[in-house]
Amino acid sequence: MELLTPLETYCRLILRAREMEAQVPAQDPDEDPDNVDDLDDEGEDQSLSVLSDELNTGVEEEMRATLDDLADDQLAETLALAWVGRGTFDASEWEDAMAEANDTDPESAIDELMDMPLLASYLDAGLAAFDFSCEGIGQID
Repeated sequence: MELLTPLETYCRLILRAREMEAQVPAQDPDEDPDNVDDLDDEGEDQSLSVLSDELNTGVEEEMRATLDDLADDQLAETLALAWVGRGTFDASEWEDAMAEANDTDPESAIDELMDMPLLASYLDAGLAAFDFSCEGIGQID
C-alpha cells in the first residue's frame, strides 16, 4: 500500500495525539479531595500534581486544523488507518475500511478521530500493519 498522506503528517498527528491523551482536566477547586493525606498546608491536593498536564486547547486545535487541511481521500485514509489500528478492520480488509471511510462525512470523520481516546496508538498500529513507522521521523524515536 502507498500512503496518500505524507508519513510525516501521520507522525505529527501521533505526537500531538499523545500530548492530548496526556492532558487531564483541571480539578474543580470546590471539590473535596478523596484523600486528606495528599493535602498541603493550604488544603490543596498535591497527589500526582507533578504528573498533571492541564488541558491545552492549542494541541486539540492544531490536530483539528491538521485533519481539516487534509483532502477528503487523505482524511478517509487517516480514519481507515485508525480503524485498522483499533482492530475494527484487519489490514487485509483495507479496501473495505477505505470504502466505509470514504462514505463518512469529512466533519464526522474529524469528530470521530478527535474523540478516539487512543488515537495515537491506533494510528501507530494502523501504520505498522502496513510496515510504516515513525521511528526516526521528527520527535518520535
